[in-house]
Amino acid sequence: MNAPTVRDVALRAGVSPMTASRALQLSSKVAADTRARVFAAAAELGYRPNELARNLRLGRSTGLIGLVVTNLANPFYSQVALGIEAVAREHGLKVILGNTAEDVERERRLVEEFALRRIDGLIVVPAGGDHSHLALQKLGVPVVLAARPPSNLAADCVLVDDFGGAREATMRLITGGRRRAGFLGLPAAAWTGSERFRGFCVALNEAGIAVDERYVRRGQRTIEDAEKACRELLALVEPPDALFCANSRNTLGAFRAIRATGADVELAGFDDFELADVLGVPLILVAYDPEELGREAARLLIGRLDAKSGAAESPPRRLVVPTTIRTYGGTPSR
Repeated sequence: MNAPTVRDVALRAGVSPMTASRALQLSSKVAADTRARVFAAAAELGYRPNELARNLRLGRSTGLIGLVVTNLANPFYSQVALGIEAVAREHGLKVILGNTAEDVERERRLVEEFALRRIDGLIVVPAGGDHSHLALQKLGVPVVLAARPPSNLAADCVLVDDFGGAREATMRLITGGRRRAGFLGLPAAAWTGSERFRGFCVALNEAGIAVDERYVRRGQRTIEDAEKACRELLALVEPPDALFCANSRNTLGAFRAIRATGADVELAGFDDFELADVLGVPLILVAYDPEELGREAARLLIGRLDAKSGAAESPPRRLVVPTTIRTYGGTPSR
């Protein structure tokens, strides 16, 4: 069977061969929706540019793997990248990095560009809830997702125990005597946001405490937004006496608000962070190893690249990085 050509891709996508060729070269003259249709057709047909196909016939590897993250300013992603780079280096591979800023269209373009750079594999911390545009397997590029599970995509993934960590930290607040627990969290659409909120809710339900929606604020992405949300909670006639924060930025924002108001509020949060021990307040923090998450993602990807490992054609795998609880400033109590 002959390898598919640009003409075959054009026919499948319903465009001219010239348009298909320009789309595959990421020409700005081709509309984004048309480019996406051409890449989808190329994936369905298993089309590869001639240069890449020639490298494959000669058994050549580019020695590059791509890493796409949502926010390079977040220290979590730099640690994940360090873990990936360490394993890649052991196997003679180099990592190229892209940042999406949680923009799905930007992610789509980055992935297309990486594919054209002839990367050997791809690790993605995905944005959005539909990951079908990451299906590069038909182009011979294995994909592994990190921190979020795949949706509309068959791919390996490595997750943090978001649910278990949030549940355990919230239970620590409750066993310390607190009964009016609030939640400062991430958008509900985000996997980490929904799983950490679920862990918070389950811990309350197991203790016979109803979740009070008055004490729930979701969607804060910055320390400033979290501080504002926390001040709103503290200004209630009957404010919460404890807060679980879904990430370090929400924890730091809550700390600022609590320190400024002098409120008697116990504080717990997901993500350990530097200098947590010098803030001078009791803290319960969910800790895990982001570098290990990166290492595991790289190992899964290399397993897919190594036909001898037996993993190349195996069903998608899911690994979970465990969490632990750390306390600072003494054990919080009522």
